[in-house]
Amino acid sequence: MSSDTLTTLATLVGAKLKARRMMLATAESCTGGWVAQAVTAIAGSSEWFERGFVTYSDAAKQEMLGVSASTLAAHGAVSEETAREMAAGALAHSRAQVAVAITGIAGPTGGSPEKPLGLVCFAWAVEEGALRAETRHFKGNRESVRRQSVIAALQGVLELLES
Repeated sequence: MSSDTLTTLATLVGAKLKARRMMLATAESCTGGWVAQAVTAIAGSSEWFERGFVTYSDAAKQEMLGVSASTLAAHGAVSEETAREMAAGALAHSRAQVAVAITGIAGPTGGSPEKPLGLVCFAWAVEEGALRAETRHFKGNRESVRRQSVIAALQGVLELLES
């Protein structure tokens, strides 16, 4: 997927958020702030992008987003449960009305039979509304898994705003 794809998706997300007078917050782990970078590459994004959290460690997920230690212990950092708490935490710790969270295993190390390389969990949340989570399995090297994750995250925000 080209950078044009990211630009197109980020532009569409921005237009929909701006039309609804809503702000976006991101909570990212394996993508390391790439979603925030993609949306802030769009001129005028300060009108619809509120803030981004890069919470790579479990401690950061707990301290910055309020992910519970019991969720991390029971389900692990890469789980829909953790992604849901990350998205809810991004809303709770920002002035945004929409949040997206991403946590996964981009590789080339860190996978297991239960949680293989390319496993990425997402959550999308709207203030006082929907909270949806999804798990995807991406193929490719670290950069490819991360890029596919950013695209899926932005597509999920669009779907949320269109529903």
